[in-house]
Amino acid sequence: MTAPTEITLLTQQACAFCDHAKDVLRRVGQDHPLRITEIDLADEEGQRLARRAGVMFAPGVLVDGEPFSYGRISERKLRRTLSKRAAASGR
Repeated sequence: MTAPTEITLLTQQACAFCDHAKDVLRRVGQDHPLRITEIDLADEEGQRLARRAGVMFAPGVLVDGEPFSYGRISERKLRRTLSKRAAASGR
């Protein structure tokens, strides 16, 4: 069994792009093992992570702690990134 990729999703209330990101992660999670942690940008931890990752607006996505995207997430880009990471680590 391969270790799941850690995904941190920085969200806020009433955010259509956040809902879209959750849908994308649900679909991608069917093909790649993911461990998703959702953190509200209104929380202190969410604000700290957003500053560190350069997230300008929700949703922010971190992959294994590294900034991946903010705003509308690209499913194709995420799948490509996860496939490359899996190949590089032998996952």
